[in-house]
Amino acid sequence: MIKIDELLKQSGGWLAPGDDNAVVISSRVRLARNLKDCAFPGWAGEEECERIWSDLLPVLRSCKSLSKPLYSGLVDMSVLDKQVLFERHLISREHANKKKGSGIVLRRDENMSVMVNEEDHLRMQAMRPGLELTTCWDKVNELDSEIEQQVRYAFSPKIGYLTACPSNVGTGMRASAMLNVPGLVLMNEINAVVKGMAKIGLAIRGLWGEGSEAAGNMFQVSNQMTLGEKEEDIAENLEQIVLEIVEHEKNARARLTETQENLIRDHVGRAVGILSEAYILSSKEALDLLSDLRLGIDMGILTSVNRRTVDYLILLTQPGHLQKIEGRKLKTKERDSVRARLVRERIRTAIKK
Repeated sequence: MIKIDELLKQSGGWLAPGDDNAVVISSRVRLARNLKDCAFPGWAGEEECERIWSDLLPVLRSCKSLSKPLYSGLVDMSVLDKQVLFERHLISREHANKKKGSGIVLRRDENMSVMVNEEDHLRMQAMRPGLELTTCWDKVNELDSEIEQQVRYAFSPKIGYLTACPSNVGTGMRASAMLNVPGLVLMNEINAVVKGMAKIGLAIRGLWGEGSEAAGNMFQVSNQMTLGEKEEDIAENLEQIVLEIVEHEKNARARLTETQENLIRDHVGRAVGILSEAYILSSKEALDLLSDLRLGIDMGILTSVNRRTVDYLILLTQPGHLQKIEGRKLKTKERDSVRARLVRERIRTAIKK
């Protein structure tokens, strides 16, 4: 079973600390699959969903790719525990609202997970820190092959894998990279980049996926087309486009250093001051300021705090994580105070070292 308190001791598959994830924080590849001759979750009744969950659980537990996984039915989890899983990008917002007949299976290192009976019967994903889209595809493809040896998928020889959402029909694949691009934001160039991505068929979303705002200068870039394309090509093409965005971000940072160095130092200095002294911090404000610290660290302006500390705080300052750490439900104002205390203590400790 999944023990949320144990997960809190690690940074998670999408935000694992590393030295090469300054701009590209993480990569993810997700596959949508459905079982042959079974109603999709949105049309299936509760009894059929429970049967599908019961049938799929032993299949998933036997997969070597998942390596003796953790698992839980969502009906057995509290709202707060599901919020933590959402914040760790292990389940979607929609899946968190499911109860009987839906479940989650994941590797202990959180690099791979499977949502059962979300929009589709299976939503499997692989995550890695940094730009590792092809690696993510290889890993999730291995898991997909293991599962397909034991179950029959809903598949059309003409159009490919059948999914609940028409936009996923074909490969059923969504590849995405999470980027931190404060340079492009400060240079007022991010809108041009976003428009350019949309013109070539890519989706741009905020940190928490569809419908979320781009807080903390963080954006998710993902493919929209899945029909008529090979999975390897989708991953490789997106990786090349992300590399271009990385170059734009690096150029923006270089120009900022040349033309507006005081602006950068002011941003970083104010962020350090507020985070180390504030007694009230909203989730968005904390994320924005932590992004400024990241920029200062990556540009060599801030040397007293490392990126590992900052990245972990990005996760711990989310509402679900804060409440699990405190061991109780918190109202919004209480969360803002607890968040400020947590950040204040961690930043002060880092600066003193």
